[in-house]
Amino acid sequence: MGQKLQSTDDVLREALEANGQRFTEQRAAVFRFLMSTDKHPTADEVFLAVRQDVSVISLATVYKSLETLVGCGLAVKLTYGDGSARYDGRTDPHHHARCLACSRIFDVAGTLPSDEIHELHDRAQDFHVTGYRLELTGYCSHCADSMTGKERIRA
Repeated sequence: MGQKLQSTDDVLREALEANGQRFTEQRAAVFRFLMSTDKHPTADEVFLAVRQDVSVISLATVYKSLETLVGCGLAVKLTYGDGSARYDGRTDPHHHARCLACSRIFDVAGTLPSDEIHELHDRAQDFHVTGYRLELTGYCSHCADSMTGKERIRA
């Protein structure tokens, strides 16, 4: 007998309740959007997409909902040195590639072998490693194709 797949709302409700949070339609709309896209949207992009379905949602509610989802382990917050943040609905082990020209982020399947992680952990003396994040940087095929020869050399 096959196992019944949980609906997106059921997954959300269960995770929220396990973390002492309430299920709201606004949180559900944000979660549904993250689960429906392979993009890595900013909070502003989530807001613009979600308010088409939930017209009364505010940007502040979107920010709070995203942080709640991250806190419940249902989303990942990708932060950068410039203070910007993007959100990923995929929580399975994977890496990212970020285009330096257009800032798009792409998922990269796979994980590093555990012996390599342990070796890096051992090299990080006086530092307790709790996880890692691998991000490849470069140029997506669209941006690379549009670069001139001179720009490619500098890159």
